[in-house]
Amino acid sequence: MSNSLDQLKATGTVVVSDSGDFASIAKYKPQDATTNPSLILAASKKPEYAKLMDVAVEYGKKKGGDIDSQVDHALDRLLVEFGKEILKIVPGKVSTEVDARLSFDTKASVNKALHIIDLYKEQGISKDRVLIKVASTWEGIKAAEILQ
Repeated sequence: MSNSLDQLKATGTVVVSDSGDFASIAKYKPQDATTNPSLILAASKKPEYAKLMDVAVEYGKKKGGDIDSQVDHALDRLLVEFGKEILKIVPGKVSTEVDARLSFDTKASVNKALHIIDLYKEQGISKDRVLIKVASTWEGIKAAEILQ
């Protein structure tokens, strides 16, 4: 007997998970998933995800700079680490968000998006499996146009 989610999938609707919990993603078998920063923050506090946090912190330290730069690098890497693990579960894409603080800066949004793509590439993940989310501000739309 199918449930409502299975019936929805049967209509051709693409199901996308908005969760940082790998078990939940595996259970519901979505096509795609997103690395929502607030959900990743919640998931990263769970002991089973400590290794991802450790990798991200080590990366931030290795990149150097002041503490703010190290934290920014670590956060970018944490999103990519979660995205990498999610892509082991979903057959489609994972979306990763450009930092909302850059919403009104086209150039910074473009640079951050390209940096995120490079981080995925370093992990052996093709840009074809990554969707970059930018703010729906004028500057974000211009950034998306450039990135297209």
